[in-house]
Amino acid sequence: MKREVAIIGAGYAGLACAVELARRGIETTVFERSTTLGGRARVVQKDGWTVDNGQHLLLGAYSELTRLLRLTGVSPRRLEHLPLTLCIPGRLRFRAAALPAPAHLAVGLARARGLGWRERFSMFALLRRLKRNRFRLPAETTVTELLSDCRQPAKLRNLVWEPLCVAALNTPAHEASAQVFANVLRDTLAASAAASELLIPRVDLSELFPIPAAQYLATRDGRIFTGNAIAAIAPEENGFRLAGDPAGHSWSQVVIATAPHHAAPLLASTGACSGLATQIAALPAEPIATVYLALGAGVRLPAPMIGLAGGPAQWAFDRGRCGGPEGLVAAVVSAADAKDRDALDAAVFAQLERELGCRLPKAQWIQVIVEKRATFACRPGLARPGIVTPLPGLWLAGDYVESDYPATLEAAVRAGADCARRIAAARTAR
Repeated sequence: MKREVAIIGAGYAGLACAVELARRGIETTVFERSTTLGGRARVVQKDGWTVDNGQHLLLGAYSELTRLLRLTGVSPRRLEHLPLTLCIPGRLRFRAAALPAPAHLAVGLARARGLGWRERFSMFALLRRLKRNRFRLPAETTVTELLSDCRQPAKLRNLVWEPLCVAALNTPAHEASAQVFANVLRDTLAASAAASELLIPRVDLSELFPIPAAQYLATRDGRIFTGNAIAAIAPEENGFRLAGDPAGHSWSQVVIATAPHHAAPLLASTGACSGLATQIAALPAEPIATVYLALGAGVRLPAPMIGLAGGPAQWAFDRGRCGGPEGLVAAVVSAADAKDRDALDAAVFAQLERELGCRLPKAQWIQVIVEKRATFACRPGLARPGIVTPLPGLWLAGDYVESDYPATLEAAVRAGADCARRIAAARTAR
């Protein structure tokens, strides 16, 4: 007798799929090679400190992730809700007003420090133009080309658009897809005030969704096997067998919800998805480095999240103001800059001192975490795979599948939930 659904990977995509299937009463089993839930958004414990393997920022527009957090009983207090804020010490201070859209942006810009009236009007001009074109752009356009075409001043590019592009797409503006960037602007700056809110997790990334998801599954007969790698997928009549399934079950449906570099060999192992495996293996990867510095009590950044200029880091988060130990700072080095890892901790420490304009105490503890393949490079015209594979009953879920969004937690959970809905529909049609 075949089991219902096997999900390979207990990251945000796989667990979103499992939760949505369980909500619909469909039996689900998740296999995870690691002993920690969360995939590329998970907790890391080292030298007595507990941190995330990378600093993630959520947005109010992340409707699917926030829906799943509510469904699994996650308290809203686990997220620090901030109005849209851009703070670059000594250069820019912008905070959206507590008003309905678009007044929240208009008043926030009127009060902003560091931008002249030319920059303020230019920012609205770009958003108006995108809205007039229904946020549709030629597929080959880069963000740099979009900014040039819209005559955005250099100061606005340097302080607002280019940092936002790297933060959202993890791809430098001259390489990044203007269409995907426009999608993000459509759902945040050009949407409601709540959609543009910054949501900073106050707990570690495993605790935010993966652990509540596992608890939700446990109450609905779902199973999660950690430390259980699946090495291959073998198609059989009306189903699949998984190399690495300790029980040797036959499965009606299988969802590959791993990182792309693990998904490609699993697809190739089926003997029927070589083209799709090649497409996924060819996705250009971008690294992200997170430098954690424990600077001790009394150290506070000017805001929970600040922008940094001059490199190597682009953003720094005051974890002490978001549920973590006082004085713990997480600095994020995105895209190509993360490849130069030599003495990255010293470089980031010197950058913080330089841009904050003060001497900092010697760090009690420093940890540099590099995800070499954290995201894909979100370039114009990039061919991303869909959820459906050439084999009926075999599905893909992950932040890299076709989506309006770049590689974000929202993209991951949307793909997982969409897989669940299609599996439920296929099951009903039988």
